[in-house]
Amino acid sequence: MEYRHIGKTGVKVSSICLGTAFRGQADEKTCIQVIDRAIDLGCNFIDTALYGAGRSEIIVGKAIKEKRDDIVLCTKVFGSLGASPNHTGLSRVNLMRAVDASLKRLQTDHIDLYLLHSFDPTTPLEETVRALDDMVRRGVVRYIGCSNFSAWKVMEALGISALRNLGTFVCIQNQYNLLNRWEIEPDLMPLCREHGLGIMTFSPLAIGLLSGHFRRGQEPPANTPWGKGPEWGLSPHKYNFEEAMTERVDRIVQTLIDIGSEHDRTPAQVAVAWILDHPEITAPIHGADFPEHVDEIFGSADWRLTPEARGALDEVSKVEELRRYA
Repeated sequence: MEYRHIGKTGVKVSSICLGTAFRGQADEKTCIQVIDRAIDLGCNFIDTALYGAGRSEIIVGKAIKEKRDDIVLCTKVFGSLGASPNHTGLSRVNLMRAVDASLKRLQTDHIDLYLLHSFDPTTPLEETVRALDDMVRRGVVRYIGCSNFSAWKVMEALGISALRNLGTFVCIQNQYNLLNRWEIEPDLMPLCREHGLGIMTFSPLAIGLLSGHFRRGQEPPANTPWGKGPEWGLSPHKYNFEEAMTERVDRIVQTLIDIGSEHDRTPAQVAVAWILDHPEITAPIHGADFPEHVDEIFGSADWRLTPEARGALDEVSKVEELRRYA
């Protein structure tokens, strides 16, 4: 397993992060087996949030309780459990309540990386950054960052931290895969490169579309999200499978299959290796429902694309084409 620094920090994390939403897995025992298997394969980076009304954090807390010092734990905040108007958003009131609740569910006294799960246009960003700084000073949070922020809002947060001498973002988390390059490549990736921020990426397989199990003109497997109707996938819009699996997407899948065949790798391993081939990326997040899924994806951690394979994938997934499609 390769380990990379989170941005400019001294913290080293596995080059693949385990995502633990477990949306399709009702069996808690299997969820814990997934986490244990990832750790056995060298994963020390686990991502969670308030998924399943806190279920994800509870499961993670149980699984890592005896291994806590070996794990870099990331969780995220926007909402908290409750029905009042102040149980959502990034106000100081909600952030302080949410972090204490996460600590209890995770059975830990600190969170290594605490990310704002989304931007809140109703709360002044300085209020949010000051609250995060207070958490760092309390010792309940080690590092802070954001998810799904636009580049200019990341810059605004960095500016506030510099001006007020507050804790600063060390990492962002956004979607990135061969079907969605436009979200971070034009602005966020250069920003992070310039200012030394790490990048975590989610949906590396575009909710399975890049796994090689989905092809244009075929019915999607019934036990997958794409077999259950419209699903979040390629962009901030909802697509059903027929709309998502365009001719160009199918060409990308075929390219993954071809490269995988040449190197005895699965299409999913090739898709993850393409992400890892970007030096700006700290770690893609892989959400696995079963231990065998962990084995497949983590099998790509120490494999590198050839320059020819990287060039072929870059060409077939050109950002300009994707923008026209979007």
